[in-house]
Order: sequence, then C-alpha cells, then structure tokens
Amino acid sequence: MHSQQSFQASDKGKLYLVPTPIGNLEDMTFRAIKILKEVDAIAAEDTRNTIKLLNHFEIKTPMISYHEHNKHTRGEELIDRLLKGENIAQVSDAGMPSISDPGHELVQAAIAVGITVVPLPGANAALTALISSGIAPQPFLFYGFISRSKKERIREIEQLAKKPETLLFYESPHRLKETLNALLKGMGDRQITLCRELTKRYEEFIRGTISELINWAQATEIRGEFVIVVAGNDAIVDEDVISYDHLTLKEHVEELMVTDNLSAKEAIKAVAVLRGTVKRDVYAQYHQLDEK
Repeated sequence: MHSQQSFQASDKGKLYLVPTPIGNLEDMTFRAIKILKEVDAIAAEDTRNTIKLLNHFEIKTPMISYHEHNKHTRGEELIDRLLKGENIAQVSDAGMPSISDPGHELVQAAIAVGITVVPLPGANAALTALISSGIAPQPFLFYGFISRSKKERIREIEQLAKKPETLLFYESPHRLKETLNALLKGMGDRQITLCRELTKRYEEFIRGTISELINWAQATEIRGEFVIVVAGNDAIVDEDVISYDHLTLKEHVEELMVTDNLSAKEAIKAVAVLRGTVKRDVYAQYHQLDEK
C-alpha cells in the first residue's frame, strides 16, 4: 500500500503530468502555463511540437525529449533528476500524457522510488468526443487504437462487441475505412459518431450507423485524426453460456488456446470462470485424469 499527499513538502522533486491542447491553444489552462514556467525541465514527446506551444505562451523552461524510442534510458535520467530535487513536467504532443502517448512507464518509475506524481486536468480528445457524440456517455470504455494486425483486430472487436458500454477508439485517417468495415463485420450496424479535428477550425461530427458512415468515407477525402464513438451492445442475451454448450471442457480449453493464444494453464483457468465450474474439474478433463 502507498499513500501520496500531492502537496506535502519533500526533498525530492515532483513529476507533473500536464495536458496540452488537442488543437485550440486557448484550451491551455492558467495552471498548466504556470507549472510549465516554474518547473526545472519539461519532458516532451516531440520537442519540435512542444516548442511552438512554449513560444506561444512565452515559456522559457528547457526541454528534454522523452518518447517511445528513448523512454527507458531517458526515463532513468529523469528519475535521477527528480530524486535530486528537480521538478519536471511531462507533456505529450496533444492531450493527456499516458493516454495513447508516452508517460505511463515514467509514472510507474516515479511511484516506485517515492516521487510525488501530480496530474493536472485538461484537454482530452476521447472525453471531448464522448460528450458531443449523442451516444450514451456512461458507462463507457476507452480502448484507444485497435490492433494493426488483422488477426488481432478481429479478436479484439469480437470481444468488444459483447460489451454494453459505449466504446471509444482513436484512429488515423489512412486506416479509418478499414476500421469501419471491421467494426461493421464484427459488431453489426450500430450507431456511431466520427469526431474529426476536435477543437480545430475544421472540427466535424459525422453521426449515423456504421454502414452509413462507411458510405460517407467512400465518398469523402479522409483527413485529420479521428475519435470513433460506438454504441454498446444492448442485447440482453447471455451469449457466452449458449455458445459453449456444444463444447466439452477439453474442447473449450483447446479452442481458447488457439483463438486467444493462451497457455494450457491460462485456458483452463479461463474456462473455469466462463463455465462457472471449479478449475480442478477442467484440469482433470483436459488431462483426462480420473478423480480419486
């Protein structure tokens, strides 16, 4: 167990997680500007992007790059500076650090050595899209980017299709059509909203069914980054129990090992949970053991 009081005095530095605008610079908060001016250094996903933000608000704090490709070596350097008493702000190119952007590992490393982590509220594309989508805002499930692998994408969508929560995805313009077709095939023709260029001059919301938005995408030049908001599964059917009736416990274990790439031990545990039975019975049938 670990308890943190964010504003308690300490001889160590603090790690501030500072959101940055997702498009409109006026969404920068007074507190975020103040923190960026006061810290000893800013860890930026891309210093070329962040310098534009700093120049706009006349922030002179030195930057240090921290991104997906140097997060391990640079992370150690940042932790060392924090332990020596420096305060550091971490920013991504746009929106919240750690949300489909670097930052999570740095937070974990800071917590592990007792460094205070202070999050600031601010711009976030997923929540901005959710509240404007017209689709039920709660409960919701933020998923981020769907896998690029066709096999993994099919598996992910198959699992997500069963969930009753509103689903939130991020997607790039060049993969949008492919993703929409995969969603239609795996989830059926649900209500969906595409949110494009949020907070920017060309902000746009395209609302309808998945099939309608596929037609829109075929007739439109796709530009800008998207948040996809998909209605959850409102069918009140326990599909899992029905779909397992035709399988023996052994066959069910073998199927999960193939479809979900699980080890025998993991698949046995999963089958026990899904079938509402004890793990030793599944183990016995899989290994064809006689219970004594």
